[in-house]
Amino acid sequence: MEPFFDFLGQYWWLIFPLFGVMSAVGGAWERGARRRHKRRLEVLHAKAELKAAARGQAVAAASLPPVTAPTATTVGGPQTSRETQATQLERLFATHDSVTHRWLEYELDVAKIIAFPAMSDGRQPLTAAFLRAKRIADGLRPASSKARLTKEQLAEYRNAVADFEVAFDVAERDARRLKDSSFTEVERKRLDTAKQLLTVAIDQAATPAERQLAYRRVRQELDGLISLSDGAIEVLESKVSLELPSPAQAEKGTDAAPARPSTTPPPAATTPTPSTPGPQADAAPQPAPWPIPARSAGDPAPPGRVIHPKTHP
Repeated sequence: MEPFFDFLGQYWWLIFPLFGVMSAVGGAWERGARRRHKRRLEVLHAKAELKAAARGQAVAAASLPPVTAPTATTVGGPQTSRETQATQLERLFATHDSVTHRWLEYELDVAKIIAFPAMSDGRQPLTAAFLRAKRIADGLRPASSKARLTKEQLAEYRNAVADFEVAFDVAERDARRLKDSSFTEVERKRLDTAKQLLTVAIDQAATPAERQLAYRRVRQELDGLISLSDGAIEVLESKVSLELPSPAQAEKGTDAAPARPSTTPPPAATTPTPSTPGPQADAAPQPAPWPIPARSAGDPAPPGRVIHPKTHP
């Protein structure tokens, strides 16, 4: 070991040029990755153009209309030009909304978030590129199809929508290829457990207590692995509570519960006689239950026999 330490002591200054070389290699690797990503986007863009051409549509990009000089003078005059621009904007809006809807399926569906976590992870390069393209397209989108745009503005929005669509396709394919490969073995087991619990949480055949317990377990398993958006949590909670009884139904069920029988017998005076409903005069006070024998005032004999009631212990 002494020769090694002697070498380090004499040539310690080599660390500075080596650090520069490593930095240059890292920068070259990053630039190469960016170039590969750009070429991949160009290839997908070209494939989309070929598909559009094969279908016989005059489309310059995937499902996107060509830019046709909306401000140019045509045979029909300025009104025809504005109608052409409005038609193009409507088609661009349809493509824009379609891609946004496809993205929201990954953003709000917890099952898809667990199956393809890269689509909701902004740290992934392709996902980050898609989010940047989405922000640009959203910022350039006109308020309505009746908005008047110049040729340059329409072309800029068309290109932004094209980049938005292509970036989403690339990010989606990469997420479906990766799946959960970026997680460790223990983390993948937690994801599998969350998938199983999710099926119980949204199962209508399960009891409310089982669904609530499965929902809490799903949140616990995903904690620290995948960050769920507020919209995804709201959608999941609505699915979990879909079959739960409402407060009005629960109160109605409580009122319909059979009353507990009373162990105290009702008084005789208030006991109704359902078979022979008598007149109102029958409700008068009843006579004394124990009659007293009558006797004359001059009778020296003792009073008659009086029967006393038996006392019950």
